[in-house]
Amino acid sequence: MTQTFSIERTLKTFSQLQTQFNLQRSTDDQFFTEWLNSDNELTQQEQQVLDAIQQKYVYQLSDNQLGEETIKLIVLSPLLNLAGFFDAPFRFKTETTVQITVDSNDIIYRGRIDALILLETLWVVVIESKETSFSLELALPQTLAYMLGTPTPEKPVFGMVTNGGNFIFVKLQIQEFPQYELSNIFSLLPRRNQLYEVLQILKRLGQIAIQSNQN
Repeated sequence: MTQTFSIERTLKTFSQLQTQFNLQRSTDDQFFTEWLNSDNELTQQEQQVLDAIQQKYVYQLSDNQLGEETIKLIVLSPLLNLAGFFDAPFRFKTETTVQITVDSNDIIYRGRIDALILLETLWVVVIESKETSFSLELALPQTLAYMLGTPTPEKPVFGMVTNGGNFIFVKLQIQEFPQYELSNIFSLLPRRNQLYEVLQILKRLGQIAIQSNQN
């Protein structure tokens, strides 16, 4: 008899993902170089918009932690707009139901993720801003669990996880056996605006998603 479990309640750690899906962190230094190879030069106008985003975030953060909707409004939406993700050929799927099946154990994991899925190979996941930056680390296992449910397992899947003030990129490759790797963490708190790098990486991953969708 097939059993169904909630992703949110049952897949919370990297250890659980390793046990259920044999998910491993890659040991290959060349596995996730896409976030390093970001040669997109930013225009002065793009830099000005990114600086404005940082200023608004810091201002709003000065009084209290930011909720998910505020993060989407003042940080994520203008960032994705600059990256060109509101234009063709990108289309969003939000609050998507994701299902992962473990055939050997007759187990199905199912859940809904508050994510923007772009061309099925690029995911943007938003989590609530917490008291510490560890919220990103706590969210990563669940993000990878959802990405394991990609409808295109033959292609690499990329994601960005953010709580508004911190950003991290992830790559998942399912062929042979599931492997993943992470980028550095980028923050809005340093004076030097690290959104510059975030936008450059998003543009690069967007280009890869388009090329992958054409193949």
